[in-house]
Amino acid sequence: MIFGRYNYVVYSGLSVIILLIGCTVSYKFEGGSINYDLTKTIHISDFPNRTSYSPTLSQVFNIALRKRFIEQTRLKEVTSNADIELDGEIVGFNLQGMAVKEDAYSSTTRLTINVRVHYVNNKESGKDLERTFSAFKEFDSSTFSDAVQDQLAKEIVDEIVDMIYNETVANW
Repeated sequence: MIFGRYNYVVYSGLSVIILLIGCTVSYKFEGGSINYDLTKTIHISDFPNRTSYSPTLSQVFNIALRKRFIEQTRLKEVTSNADIELDGEIVGFNLQGMAVKEDAYSSTTRLTINVRVHYVNNKESGKDLERTFSAFKEFDSSTFSDAVQDQLAKEIVDEIVDMIYNETVANW
């Protein structure tokens, strides 16, 4: 009787292991839904900073955007006649007090960045996009400095670049 239960446990365990080995799911996140048979090139225009804040923001954004598309896809960057064209501008850089303390000063500040994007897929119709992407980070108002602003801006840029990538070529 004990031996029968032991065999049942062993066979049940082996069955579960075989089932798990046989049922694997494979995900591929690089390159998203790009049809590489049709789409081979990309042109990413510089995104100018149309705000009066953060003179280095445009450079930080442009580097992050190019890096993401070039490293995460098999697309080759070209200067003209691209299969995919990506351009736009940084249209918002806002600091806003959020939580007001009893002394009427803000204890928390929100930094928000907005980027207008125009995406054209010259190989697949219906994939074009025109949209403004926005992200923000909040911080303690007493800690704000240029160093904090630069770090928060970098984090926000990375988040916006992820949004742009996912919306345009990842199709999530």
